[in-house]
Amino acid sequence: MTTTSSLAFQPVLERIAEEIERTPSRGRAADYIPALAACDPRSFGMAVAELDGTVYGVGDWREPFSTQSLTKVFTLALDLAREGDELWEHVGREPSGNPFNSLVQLEYENGIPRNPFINAGALVVTDRLQTRTGDAAGELLTFLREESGNPALDFDAEVAASESAHGDRNAALAHFMAAYGNIDNAIPALLDQYFRQCSIRASCADLALATTFLARHGIRADGTRLLSRSQAKQINAIMLTCGTYDAAGDFAYRVGLPGKSGVGGGIVAVVPGRCTLCVWSPGLDERGNSVAGVAALDRFTTLTGVSVF
Repeated sequence: MTTTSSLAFQPVLERIAEEIERTPSRGRAADYIPALAACDPRSFGMAVAELDGTVYGVGDWREPFSTQSLTKVFTLALDLAREGDELWEHVGREPSGNPFNSLVQLEYENGIPRNPFINAGALVVTDRLQTRTGDAAGELLTFLREESGNPALDFDAEVAASESAHGDRNAALAHFMAAYGNIDNAIPALLDQYFRQCSIRASCADLALATTFLARHGIRADGTRLLSRSQAKQINAIMLTCGTYDAAGDFAYRVGLPGKSGVGGGIVAVVPGRCTLCVWSPGLDERGNSVAGVAALDRFTTLTGVSVF
């Protein structure tokens, strides 16, 4: 890994933004969630956070957006910190090879989701965190506020309601897993927690800062330890292999960093021991990942030489 200095991050981000601006096609905003469909696919923001909390940004990097599946990283960390390896008896650690909302694998794998980042796996993690805290979404929001240093972060009631109104497939996943004894809480209460979790709005700056505990090997912003070094490594590994759905191999090939995407157009990425990144652009490819976001992270690792390989 090359030794790019902190001061070099800002010009790199500016160069990337200029290149992205010249990109003709940016994909399409998620249209199956009506509250997201109105987003401008050409919006673009990118931030880098260093371990000491210094943040660099470009474009719409302070513009809040719908985090969606990015929150799965944080609920996984919060639950893993509480129950440790017992979690892995209820959710796997393998890439799915199927769309993020697929029901196909659950039946022949006895209700155990492939990984925590597909919807079925995230429902299991939220369910287990709900059992341990009584308010999984509230626990998540508090954590994000504290790690980002932004007490204004909040749920988006419109997005949560929109997801609930179009949440039949998530309900089906939850009921199916409950039939195998892999869900503890009442399904309506679980879905409410899950939709609220996904509705949180935050900016690239907020999310880059909130993710730095994974670059600090489990240490939170206040210096306390959330995860063991081994647990932080586990989450980073699952992000690398499963964080961008069935495009994870291509993401690892192009970007070379642990990353997690969301259909709101955001992607967070981790350089262990160095920094974290968040990029946002609502235009998605056919597999639900931000077109400009993946391209920007690809250029970042190319220009800086920073990757885990």
